[in-house]
Amino acid sequence: MKSISQKFFSGMGNQDKKKFLIAVSILVGTCIGAGVLGIPYVAAQAGFFVALFYIVFVGLIILMVNLYIGEISLRTKGNHQLAGYAQKYLGKKGYYIMEFATFFGIYAAIIAYILGIAESISFLIFGDSSYYLFIGILFGLFMAVLLWRGMKSLKRFEKIGVAIVLFLLFLALFIFLDDINVRNFYYFNLANIFLPFGVILFALMSFHAIPEVEIVLKRNEKLMKHVLIFGTLVSVIFYILFAFIVVGFKGLDTPQIATLSLGTLFVFLGIFTMFTSYLALGNAMLQNLMFDERFSKKWAWFLSAILPIVLFVITQLSDFFSFTNILSIGGAVSGGVMGILILFIIKNAKKKGDRKPEYSFPVNWWIIGFLTLIFVLGILWELVQNFY
Repeated sequence: MKSISQKFFSGMGNQDKKKFLIAVSILVGTCIGAGVLGIPYVAAQAGFFVALFYIVFVGLIILMVNLYIGEISLRTKGNHQLAGYAQKYLGKKGYYIMEFATFFGIYAAIIAYILGIAESISFLIFGDSSYYLFIGILFGLFMAVLLWRGMKSLKRFEKIGVAIVLFLLFLALFIFLDDINVRNFYYFNLANIFLPFGVILFALMSFHAIPEVEIVLKRNEKLMKHVLIFGTLVSVIFYILFAFIVVGFKGLDTPQIATLSLGTLFVFLGIFTMFTSYLALGNAMLQNLMFDERFSKKWAWFLSAILPIVLFVITQLSDFFSFTNILSIGGAVSGGVMGILILFIIKNAKKKGDRKPEYSFPVNWWIIGFLTLIFVLGILWELVQNFY
């Protein structure tokens, strides 16, 4: 008997398979990023099974929201980023709130990626993170060149980056399996029970990538639902396995940037995951500014590629902006606000959409109320925890 995957792919032509894999790579590449460095730390501090619950629970919420965004894009003619959908279905107020959440989240992500990659490269070359600021600036300029090339670079490097990430994960699992101490999984700290939420939400949030997925799947929209489900589940499983490896191996000794204490293999894993996410999010911002804000390509590129480097330098002048701090605030605030808006957008898109979608995912006021409550509580907790 054929496996489920064989049956699924057997119904695709070669062009369908190619677009499916590119689209999944963009989604997974966006999703698997700084969480590689941040999730093991919060899992170790709160307890592995606490983090496991959050990864699965938040993963299911993200999957629902991703399916809603996919349906919104399929119900709407033309190319739009999330702010464009908010304007069409919620008006100007929704548009401005979505723009704030989008830019806040992307800038937080890119700053975290520059910081994490710079410290990782400094560690590889010099044995410590002393030169991270200079390396971060150089790396940001390198990414600016790739972002200028747009979707061509995105398609090429997402496929390569995601393939390397998954290969390194399974290689790491093989290498460190014998060193895992099961007693590390039994640790539990009630005081840190809410600590993983913001970091895990940040890690799994892939909303920005879906408009790019839509562009890749042009004339293959029937694949959208399968891409979103497959890509989200791959990301959830990846983070579970990675947290299992690191917490089992290091326990409470897991640092904020986990890969720096685990050897060269893990350092490369962290670099590649953040690299693919950086490229996808930077391109999402570039497309947002060009399609929805009507900026010229030069100004859109400056704001999405050069300004983040400046913000990175500014944040590093203060001791407040640690790696985990950036992830948790960025994830809770941006992810929470965007998630709430998307719930209201899909409600209106089902009534006012201008094309028939290839799939439809159910939504009602009970779902909207429950998920909104979770997002609001997450935002409030992170703000109180970090600023009070």
